[in-house]
Amino acid sequence: MKTKEILLGGTTVAIAVIGFLAVAECVLRFLPVAALPLVVPVTQTDPVFHYAPNRSFVYSKDWDLTMASYGRTNNDGWVNKLDYRKYAPLPLIGVIGDSFIEAISVPPDSTAQGHLSESLKGKFRVYSFAASGAPLSQYLVWAAYAVREYKAKALIINVVGNDYDESHLSYSPQVPGFWIYAPETNGELRLQLRELHVGAIRSLVKMSALARYLFLNLHVKETLSNAQWLRAFVAIDSPTIVYAGNTDASPDSARIEASVAAINAFFRDLPKYTGGLQPDRIIFTMDGFRYPDAANAGKGSYFDIMRTVFRKTAETLGYEVIDMDPLFFTDFQLHGVRFEYPRDAHWNPTAHALVAKAILSSRLIGRLQCNLGNSCEGGRSNGQASAEGRVPGGGQAGHNAAAREARPK
Repeated sequence: MKTKEILLGGTTVAIAVIGFLAVAECVLRFLPVAALPLVVPVTQTDPVFHYAPNRSFVYSKDWDLTMASYGRTNNDGWVNKLDYRKYAPLPLIGVIGDSFIEAISVPPDSTAQGHLSESLKGKFRVYSFAASGAPLSQYLVWAAYAVREYKAKALIINVVGNDYDESHLSYSPQVPGFWIYAPETNGELRLQLRELHVGAIRSLVKMSALARYLFLNLHVKETLSNAQWLRAFVAIDSPTIVYAGNTDASPDSARIEASVAAINAFFRDLPKYTGGLQPDRIIFTMDGFRYPDAANAGKGSYFDIMRTVFRKTAETLGYEVIDMDPLFFTDFQLHGVRFEYPRDAHWNPTAHALVAKAILSSRLIGRLQCNLGNSCEGGRSNGQASAEGRVPGGGQAGHNAAAREARPK
């Protein structure tokens, strides 16, 4: 009798659980649960990280599915509304970066590359090559791809706080599919690929809205692995991490040494990977503290040290660098509009518009415009000045429009 009761009770519980999961799956399929772009395998024979082409995706964040947005990868597997053409008459400008440039939560026309593409329409093509989690070392591979496959005549490379140390094997999260620097026996850093193979189980899990909600929106894997919840439950004190520039602020000497080594290796390899593009055809944009009080609080932090090292190294070698902090500081003091989302530190449309405006004002764009035969005056072409005026943020009305778009609805 007891055995039957146990079986009946177990069956009832199992049916209830299965029913609950089935209902949850059905409900979540009608909601904007995150369904990120599908990554294709990355191997030595196919070594360039990109997504499956022509696939729809959904981005949302946290338990309440905030910041929901919809998009589609293009014909070459990048998050860009434009299909890429290898044999087009207009010269190409490649924009390279991580999630800041991928900008999966930003409307395509409101991204920096979207503004550039519109402002330079009829003169240049602007294609982006970016993915979340990529470090500085990976940018070399994408730069080579842009030059080799699309004959890029100029490159814009965006650099953020976690690019430096995560380019080194010792501090890399080792995200599969990316190239990072690993020391050889003589201590010299060389690029090394951590291959990405997409398994059948992973593919099946992505088909479930409930599984995506748990892993992509609630991040249950990360929550369980870092065990912060366990420490809080048993009242174990854990060190508080202070962040600056979206990375650990502590200026650890070993971390700084590894980061400097990665930066030096990057600039050593850059000419080779860009097919010999001269420094005056490559520009770096740098994210910063964004606000004066944050910059004051972050003085001497890892982020403060590394962005200074990177900027000075690049400029010494003849590369143009746009440090966004002076522009962010001025704009914030004038308008009081923030440059990130309330629950996400990535650039919002206001920040993207300012970045695009800064690029359009750069010496690089001036030279490229002059090379097209436009009349130039003081290194700036008439076309460059008019292009700046078409970017939201180029004037008060444009800034107000970008600010309205950036505010959560």
